[in-house]
Amino acid sequence: MTRFLINRLLYLVLAIWLLTIFSFCLNWLFPGDVITNMSGIRPLSPNYDMAFQLRGGDSNLFIQYSYYLQNLINFDWGVSLVSQKPVWAEATRTFMATFEILLLGLLLALLTGLPLGALAAARYKSPVDKVIISTAIGGYSIPVFWLAQLLILLFAVKIPWLPITGQIDPLYLIEPKTGSILIDVMLSQSEHKTDALYNALAHMVLPVVVLASLPSMLLLRMMRNTTVEVMQKPYVKAVRARGLSPFRVVTRHAVPNAIQGIIQQLTFIFGLMLANSVIVESIFNWPGIGSWLLKAIIERDYPVIQAALLILVATTLVVNFIFDIYRGWRFPIVREERYGTA
Repeated sequence: MTRFLINRLLYLVLAIWLLTIFSFCLNWLFPGDVITNMSGIRPLSPNYDMAFQLRGGDSNLFIQYSYYLQNLINFDWGVSLVSQKPVWAEATRTFMATFEILLLGLLLALLTGLPLGALAAARYKSPVDKVIISTAIGGYSIPVFWLAQLLILLFAVKIPWLPITGQIDPLYLIEPKTGSILIDVMLSQSEHKTDALYNALAHMVLPVVVLASLPSMLLLRMMRNTTVEVMQKPYVKAVRARGLSPFRVVTRHAVPNAIQGIIQQLTFIFGLMLANSVIVESIFNWPGIGSWLLKAIIERDYPVIQAALLILVATTLVVNFIFDIYRGWRFPIVREERYGTA
């Protein structure tokens, strides 16, 4: 396990290092002044000379890259060209807002996709299986932006049950400290904290459901197909020959072995949700890193674009690393396939 951990950690460090090189090169791909692209400080600003020195503007590329890494480590990511606010402060706030709905969306996808997939496998080729798999195919085919519009039309226009924009009603006067609205509500000194919490949860329903729709359908199909494949294994057939009920065969023997293949795909699922979050946050006006990036692209806010891309890709790499370590710890066969020994 130690060798596997060190190997995956080296891959992670190498990938993040290459990511910083790519992010550094973006300063020359963007139009305009390089130092301005790095720091967000314009040439006519009185702080431009200081930014020029802190980023090694009069040095060669290797020294400039060393300054760039030093500023990244010190969380000095410059300021926004539009708002003139520190990029790191905005990045942490928007990332927490995105992470909040991502986590809830992934949890919802797991709680719906896996049980329905196991149920379809247990009733393989029955009417229940056909209905579930047809629903999964239909749900997989619906674009995220169209599903969002349909849910808004149904649950906000026709039946005004749910809000469709923002994190919380501004009348509650919740100060955004962390970016996570649930945490901000809990940390607030509001006299109506319980009502504010319910209001924040109501604002989350539609974004989380839309974000979880596609992953849940993918997990359903993968769980169903993997479980059906596992049920054809000799050891499962032997268990069925002992007279166990189909439900116990699926839940006690097939599903635990099918989960290994599902975990391997969770990194792809998370990356897909992270990409879809840009669309979902823009539709529901959710102040996350996806809408932050899209707004920066429209406004040509280059320091923000660099920071958002760096955080999104680094998050995907770290999540991939975490899932790989868990698989290596939970399933020794993963280590045996790589090194020939557990």
